[in-house]
Amino acid sequence: MSSPTISPCACGVHQGDGPNPNGVDPEAKHAIDSRLRRIEGQVRGLQKMIEQERYCADVLMQLSSVQESLRGVGRALLLNHLRHCATEAIRSGDPSQAEAMYQELMELMYRNAK
Repeated sequence: MSSPTISPCACGVHQGDGPNPNGVDPEAKHAIDSRLRRIEGQVRGLQKMIEQERYCADVLMQLSSVQESLRGVGRALLLNHLRHCATEAIRSGDPSQAEAMYQELMELMYRNAK
């Protein structure tokens, strides 16, 4: 059985041919994909609840559940970004690349802290 290939990360820190040590971990990618499919089902459920004119408090509870699920996906993606992309950029020895990553991480933390 061959080992799984690591998908390239969308941030583009590591470009080129060959094994990509700075990509989305295959297990994390599978877990995130599964979560997003579950969330997709939750959103369809929300649409049906609205169509059926369900009790507002029930809809709001389901909406809260979807939002928490999305936050979980965000945490998983951020962890992958820290483990792969940020680590590579900071260890690269290029001060401008490291500084750009620090700024990006600060922005991500600020946006996700809301």
